[in-house]
Amino acid sequence: MNRSASLRIAMLAPPMLPVPPPTYAGTERVIAALIDELARRGHAVTLFGPGDSTVDCEIVATPPRSLWSAGYHGEVSSFINITLARAWERAAEFDVIHSHLEALGFLFARYSPRPVVTTLHGRLDTTGIPSLLEEFRDIPLVAISDSQGRWWPDQNWTSTIHHGLPLQQMPFSTEPGDYLAFVGRVTPEKGIPDSIELARRTGLRLRIAAKVYDAHEKEHYASIVEPAIAEGVVDFLGELGEPERDALYAGALATVMLGAWPEPFGLVAIESMAAGTPVIARRAGALTETIEHGVDGFLVDDLSEAELAARRVADLPRDVIRRRAVERFSPSRMTDEYEAVYARLLAEDAQRHMSARPDARDGHLAEGEPAEPAERPPLEVSPTAR
Repeated sequence: MNRSASLRIAMLAPPMLPVPPPTYAGTERVIAALIDELARRGHAVTLFGPGDSTVDCEIVATPPRSLWSAGYHGEVSSFINITLARAWERAAEFDVIHSHLEALGFLFARYSPRPVVTTLHGRLDTTGIPSLLEEFRDIPLVAISDSQGRWWPDQNWTSTIHHGLPLQQMPFSTEPGDYLAFVGRVTPEKGIPDSIELARRTGLRLRIAAKVYDAHEKEHYASIVEPAIAEGVVDFLGELGEPERDALYAGALATVMLGAWPEPFGLVAIESMAAGTPVIARRAGALTETIEHGVDGFLVDDLSEAELAARRVADLPRDVIRRRAVERFSPSRMTDEYEAVYARLLAEDAQRHMSARPDARDGHLAEGEPAEPAERPPLEVSPTAR
């Protein structure tokens, strides 16, 4: 992309956690990495999000403090509506608006005076989402994996863009450890029961770094995790900060992701691989795109295959796993692809403005009307390899 063509970009973030987050969170870390790289390239970014965010750009505080940091874990749609209202007030100041507010931002995107692209970070099969997708088929969307996009192939997908993080900062170990690692949430869809059973079958300890927030997670912890701790199979570490979490990855034999649900992306996989640690994952969702079977780890269909993978995983070269992760999932590659989406939206917006002029259908200006250049000419974008 022509670096002289800097843009004014509004970035709309969820209200729950600051950008970047103090502990493990996916969406906010990706937003932070994208903002950092956009700013490094000379774009002017304004974040509409929690006021305790520390990313290096203008921050419009919506709300003043991130909700979860303030101890609030209730319904968030009212706070998201405030974010959208603040962005609407200043929409004319920006060339493009990038929403990470899921379907709650669709109405805003349809009627915004500036082009809006929405990155969908979550599942597309949960209650209410299918109806919204059906209604708002015109909204430009970015999928975070081909697997996610296949749920609704008729949407206005502008691109599939895999996440990128500054993974070169991760600690790296060339030697396999002697335990299995699990990082994530204590929920049924994350596959903790199968991970515990795999630890039993292999004689390896399972170290779980996970947050336990709501009542369902607490119930799952009490019924599944606590008995395994008493049995001596599991070490429960709670929610770890970044240094401790990264050390957990680097010291493991493998990271396990045995949930049966189709992960829209799965940052845990690319983080583990950046630490040189292979991943044993259920063959589902985006993990079939991020993990190359037999190279970065193993994709399995059942516990028997997972047990076999655990016995073979130490043979995978961890330096190769690390190098591939850093190259494939960099902020630079991710930002190249988002810049291309922004350029496409701006070109389409300029064309719509030109077509809407009364004289445009005749191919010439009305008599006496001065010629004007198209607002926001299309940007030059150099193709990048995925």
